Amino acid sequence: MTVNRPRGTRDFLPADTARRRYVESVMRNVVRNWGYSEIITPTFEHLDLFTLKSGEGIIGELYNFTDKGGREMTLRPELTAPVMRMYVNELQPFPKPLKLFYFENCFRYERPQKGRFREFWQFGVELIGSGKSDSDAEVIALADALLKAAGIQGNMKLGNLAVIRTLLKGLEPEIVSKVMRLVDKKEYAGLEALLDEIGAEEQLKSDLFRLIKLEGRYILPEVKGIVGNIPELVSFEKTLKLLDAYGVDYSLDFGIARGLDYYTGMVFEVYAEGLGAQKQVCGGGSYQLIQLFGGGDVPSTGFGIGFDRIMEICPLVPPAQKSLVLVSKPETHLEAVKVATELRNYLPVQIDLMERNFKAQLSYANTINADYVVIVGEKELEAGKLTLRDMVSGEQELLTLEGIIGKVAGQ
Repeated sequence: MTVNRPRGTRDFLPADTARRRYVESVMRNVVRNWGYSEIITPTFEHLDLFTLKSGEGIIGELYNFTDKGGREMTLRPELTAPVMRMYVNELQPFPKPLKLFYFENCFRYERPQKGRFREFWQFGVELIGSGKSDSDAEVIALADALLKAAGIQGNMKLGNLAVIRTLLKGLEPEIVSKVMRLVDKKEYAGLEALLDEIGAEEQLKSDLFRLIKLEGRYILPEVKGIVGNIPELVSFEKTLKLLDAYGVDYSLDFGIARGLDYYTGMVFEVYAEGLGAQKQVCGGGSYQLIQLFGGGDVPSTGFGIGFDRIMEICPLVPPAQKSLVLVSKPETHLEAVKVATELRNYLPVQIDLMERNFKAQLSYANTINADYVVIVGEKELEAGKLTLRDMVSGEQELLTLEGIIGKVAGQ
C-alpha cells in the first residue's frame, strides 16, 4: 500500500528547503537588527483561545480535536492569539514595549488552491505595550524592510479604522461589524443593501462610500473634510511623517478594514504582483486583544507575512557552497575518514558509504556535480599530501591538508 501526503500539505525537497531556509535566515537577521526577539508557542492550543478571538464560526476552519483528557484542543490556525496568551501567562512583568517575532507553521482546514495550503508558514511581529505613533511607524517600516530584504517589491496601503468608526458611531456594534466586513471584502452592493435595510441617512451613505473609495498619498485633507480633524487623524499624520523619515513608500486607502473587530486604529496591507488574484502578502495594524485573554488594557501593533506566498515570487537564491567528495581505496579508507572529519570543520564533505570502487566513486562525484574531489591514495599519504581535483576544469594538484583547506574553504 502506498501512503500519500495529506491533501493541502507539501514535501520540501533539499533544494526547496535550502532556499526557504536561506530566505528565512535573511528575514530573521533583519528583525533581530531592529531589536526583536524570537519566541515559539505550542503547535496546539485550547480551542477557546481562538473562539474567544474569532467566534464559534471559526471552528469549521480548524483542525480541532478532543484529547485523551477530554479537553477541546486545536492545531493553531494563526499566531497572534497564542502570542497574546503567552503575554498574559508569562510576559506581563517584562519591560515595555515587548518586541517579539515568530516563524511557525499554522493549520487551517480549507479548500486547497494555488498559493493556499492547509499547512502554511507565517512570519510575524508583535510590538506589545505601546500605542504611540512611533510604534506604529516602526512596525510598518519593519514590514517594508523585511519584504525588501526578501526581494519583494510590494504595494503598501495604509488606513485607519478610527475614521470609519467615527462615521458609524451612531450604529449598533453588530451593524458596525457587518459594515466593516463588507468594506473589507469590497462588497459594495451588499454594503448599500445593508445601509438601506437599517434606514441609514443619505449623508452617512454618501460620506461612507466617498471615504472608502479614497486612495492616494495626499488624501488626508479630503478625509478631514468628511470626519473632521479627529484626534486619531492627528496621531495618524504623525505616523505618516515618521514613515517618510524611514523612507517607506506607501499610499493611503481608507477602504482597508481588515475584517476583524479587534483592530482599533492604524491598519495596513501589502500587495505584490505575480500571485494571481491573491496578491496580499502582508497585513497588520494596531489592536487590543490582551484584555480578551485575561490581561490588562494593553495596546499592541503587529503584522503577519505569508511566507509561502512570498516564496512564490521571491528572487533570492542561497549562495553557492563548494562541495567536495573524498575518494579512496579500501586500504586508505580509514585515513579518508580522518581527513573527512578534519575537512568538515570548514566545508561540506561527502565520503563513500556504498563500498564503491575507485572509478565508481569518481563517477558518483561527477553525478552529484561536486566541485572538488580529494583523492586519498597510498602514494599521496606516503608523501604527506592529497590530490585535489577540480571537477570543472579537470586540473589537479598535490597539496597538504592545510593547503586544500586554504584553497577550497577560503574561496
